[in-house]
Amino acid sequence: MAIKDPRRVRTRAVWLLVLPFLWFSTPITAWMLAGAVLAAIGLVIRAWAAGTIHKDADLTTSGPYAYTRNPLYVGSFLVGLGVTGAGGHWVWPLVFLIFYLVVYGRTLAFEDEVLTELFGARFVDYKANVPSVVPRLTAYRPEQADVSGGFSVSQYLRHNEWEALLGAAAAFAFLATKGMWLG
Repeated sequence: MAIKDPRRVRTRAVWLLVLPFLWFSTPITAWMLAGAVLAAIGLVIRAWAAGTIHKDADLTTSGPYAYTRNPLYVGSFLVGLGVTGAGGHWVWPLVFLIFYLVVYGRTLAFEDEVLTELFGARFVDYKANVPSVVPRLTAYRPEQADVSGGFSVSQYLRHNEWEALLGAAAAFAFLATKGMWLG
């Protein structure tokens, strides 16, 4: 049985977390700094991945995709953990972790199914050699390399990755303002 596309759920369900988080967060400077570092690392990973991938046109196995099949989601995890950690209470990262595991678990299964249909044996081999989320230590080198050509700013922009940067910056600006107001 085919898994239904969970992407719509993921992009809408996150608002069930964002609004209470913004309302109830109690930002603490040290947590905000640590969260900002974590989020920045996540944004760099997302940028690298978005600037490398050619969705549905080719199986991208270079750049960050040579280490993990889902670097965009690894980056999203780090951004989310950084932002929620900046919220000043351990409950926010815990809630985010539960959300991430439930929603992204379905997304990963769906995308594996789609990529198997699109790329067949190439994806099956890639899947057998490259972990879904936790990166491998050395780059995967397939027999048939992808044609992505590496990182491209135009690919980064084409995938609207600047929205993740803008969203994280807005979250931290809100938390900083709230922290000054509370503090």
